[in-house]
Amino acid sequence: MMAAMLKQALRMLIMLTVLTGVIYPLMLTGIAQIVFPAQAHGSLIVKDGRPVGSWLIGQPFADPGYFWGRPSATSPFPYNASASSGSNLGPTSAALWEIIRQRVAALRAADPDNTALIPVDLVTASASGLDPHISVAAARYQAPRIARVRGIPETMLLELIEQHTEGRALAFLGEPRVNVLALNVALDEVDVE
Repeated sequence: MMAAMLKQALRMLIMLTVLTGVIYPLMLTGIAQIVFPAQAHGSLIVKDGRPVGSWLIGQPFADPGYFWGRPSATSPFPYNASASSGSNLGPTSAALWEIIRQRVAALRAADPDNTALIPVDLVTASASGLDPHISVAAARYQAPRIARVRGIPETMLLELIEQHTEGRALAFLGEPRVNVLALNVALDEVDVE
């Protein structure tokens, strides 16, 4: 009797292992490949036939000839996808205000002639530390610096920003935004005549 029960339990274990550990994951992967192919492959941005990043994870840009994204509070390096986190510094934190002051100073130093107000998303990290987007205002704020460094008319950059502006999610959630990596990839393709 005990041997029969063990045999039945072993058969059930094997059957459930195959069903939930092999068949179900393969089925979901197949459906994802058909219905959401870009997402199933990591939402990659491809340039010259090779992936340069993902639509979903920000990347650090420090060159003044590129658009800069939101600061990242992940450690041990910025935009570390395995350590998604915010800084946990609150609005009354002296450390947060010092970090913001340093970021404002860096933006002013990179473009001293730009006296416009600095959009908040250029000096504060997102909750995940991985945000690949900036506001349209943040992209427009950077246009004069990039135009000067690259020798591109600012109007051309503003058109590029407009072309890469994503609308609100479901037409009413959030704000219009710009994916920094996609914008920088497009920026590299700009032909100045």
